[in-house]
Amino acid sequence: MPPPPRREPDVTKPGRPALFLDRDGVVNFDHGYVHKIENFDFLPGIFDLARFAAQELRWPIVVATNQAGIARGYYDEAAYETLTRWMRDRFSAEGAPLARVYHCPYHPTAGIGAYRQDHAWRKPRPGMFLAAQAELGLDLCASALIGDMPTDIEAGHAAGVGLLIKLPPAGAGQTRPPASGIAYQSAADLRQALALLRQATSR
Repeated sequence: MPPPPRREPDVTKPGRPALFLDRDGVVNFDHGYVHKIENFDFLPGIFDLARFAAQELRWPIVVATNQAGIARGYYDEAAYETLTRWMRDRFSAEGAPLARVYHCPYHPTAGIGAYRQDHAWRKPRPGMFLAAQAELGLDLCASALIGDMPTDIEAGHAAGVGLLIKLPPAGAGQTRPPASGIAYQSAADLRQALALLRQATSR
């Protein structure tokens, strides 16, 4: 009996949306170069937001974070990975597992040794978002990003993410606005960010 005909992928079928989150300042309070579990304080509302994305929207959740503390030598990749495993376990326990966690350990001027690079993954460049798009088959235009830094918003815009929501910096953050010409919405906290996401996805 001949094998069944091979089904080619439908390249016209759109990908699925995702919720992108910055880490420090969105998932947790930004104390500055957070790399220890005892200093990792989840922001109020983060799990309600994540559960809405994971359980109601059925969207994958992706964390994309610059980690210049590795580049500067404040902590190493092993410390980052230990904290990230713990963070992922907490999200899973809360009913909102993380599909991917991307980090950029490079810095173009302050990096030490091989970490001194102007890397394509370092926000405001869109590399981490494009990697998620390729690995998870995402429709970035239908996706949403929540960040607290202008570089988060600029990276999402460069990647073509459709809904950009900016929180005020929750700790040691930049105060300049995102580059002019970028359309984004502002939320005072994660509760308001969730309301904006609900509104955008109910249309």
